Amino acid sequence: MFSIIGIVVVFGSIVAGYLMERGNLKVLMQPAELIIIGGAAAGTVLTANPLHILKEIAGGVAGVFGPSKYGKQRYIESLKMMFELLNKARKEGLVALESDIEEPEKSALFSKYKDFVKNHHALNFVCDTMRMAVSGGVEVFDLDQMLESDMEVHHHEATQPVAALSTMADSLPGLGIVAAVLGVVITMGALGGPPEEIGHKVAAALVGTFLGILLCYGLVGPLAARMGKISEEEHAFLQVLRVVMIAFLKGVAPILAVEIGRRSVPGHVRPSFKEVEQACRGGGAATAAAAAAPAAG
Repeated sequence: MFSIIGIVVVFGSIVAGYLMERGNLKVLMQPAELIIIGGAAAGTVLTANPLHILKEIAGGVAGVFGPSKYGKQRYIESLKMMFELLNKARKEGLVALESDIEEPEKSALFSKYKDFVKNHHALNFVCDTMRMAVSGGVEVFDLDQMLESDMEVHHHEATQPVAALSTMADSLPGLGIVAAVLGVVITMGALGGPPEEIGHKVAAALVGTFLGILLCYGLVGPLAARMGKISEEEHAFLQVLRVVMIAFLKGVAPILAVEIGRRSVPGHVRPSFKEVEQACRGGGAATAAAAAAPAAG
């Protein structure tokens, strides 16, 4: 929502200032210049990136205009889900999780958290980790290193479409100059004609430079920056899941493992202790009892 407002403010301010100086909007309507700049920019992206990154760019740009997926309520629900999962392991043993992690879509536990199930990477991140814990034979330290490596790979993949879009933004001013040069070439060919025609062609050439700079710093660059922040939000979410699971596998009680995870939530969306406590256990007495109980080995 704020991305849409920001774009409207950028273009609205430019148009308003232009009109205040009694500018003619028709002069800025240069479809040929837009085709040269936009088509060339799209071609550079197609040349430099494989198909899967192009799909991620399209999905990332669409995601910029939606609300954040990782708000406070999302963290509360995810921490509650992790508490139920780990509490089941504590009471019934890690083997009891096998049916849940092998087919999470059919799991009665995961089915209560549809938003989490839709996030396939986060779901696989949890299920694959707990599957390793159930199978045994892997030390907690080694498992933690494996999770860190998994997160690094995923974060690198998530930043590739951001880098591709940033490169496209950086190319736009140069492509605007290309469009302007072509406009000058056309203008030189019209020398000797009516002054109005020459003036129109010069204006069209200058609009090419204007559009290249505007699209770079007013649209594509900010979109790439917002995509990068969305990638950071997802990385922070996975970090919370990682902290909770590793704490539990080290022997910490489920409710305390969830509290450790809560402390890893970014401050602007971090739920309070009471909010998580009420969601997970519904009261302080139950929380104290859970904390005093031994964790599953």
